[in-house]
Amino acid sequence: MTSARTRTRMIDRLKQQGIRDARVLSVMGEVPRHVFVDEAISHKAYDDTSLPIGFGQTISQPYIVAQMTELALGAARHEKVLEIGTGCGYQTVILAQLFKTVHSIERIGGLSRAARERLSRLGVYNARLRHADGSKGMMDAAPFDVIIMTAAAPIPPENLLDQLGLGGRLIFPVGTTEQELRLIEHTEAGFVETRLEKVKFVPLLPGLA
Repeated sequence: MTSARTRTRMIDRLKQQGIRDARVLSVMGEVPRHVFVDEAISHKAYDDTSLPIGFGQTISQPYIVAQMTELALGAARHEKVLEIGTGCGYQTVILAQLFKTVHSIERIGGLSRAARERLSRLGVYNARLRHADGSKGMMDAAPFDVIIMTAAAPIPPENLLDQLGLGGRLIFPVGTTEQELRLIEHTEAGFVETRLEKVKFVPLLPGLA
């Protein structure tokens, strides 16, 4: 269930769901999603569903990963991206194929260590992982061309806007029981927010674990 045919079906499904960027489709067809989940559920890796990765966290469904990546590529520059919520490292690896440098923060030490080992085995060396409180961003590495949050904040994370470069994009889920994916663009006229669609992410939590 991890064959090339299975991956092709996933890509065909993403196209049907509206993903159009050839770069996103190509990368997602190449990155082995099944190595990011437990072997016992690896047969579900290419299904359009989120899956548990331990510590009460999940790997997002392929469509959400593709959509957020496509939105990220709409930024003016593709030099430096910040990912808040490394998780298993799947989104990190996708971004690393499309951006020069990826900075990724994970608050759960066990996930951060596992992701670091996984990226090393896959030969991904342009992603810099940090075990830290992602709700604060990473001011010492700012400004970023893109900031992607893979956990839902209760309110729009305005504290991250200071870390977004001109022409940059902040892509994030917001809400508690009802969540929505949103996009904030940093334009010369200021920040422009766009509401996208209903989503379901784990909550963004402060502190370390």
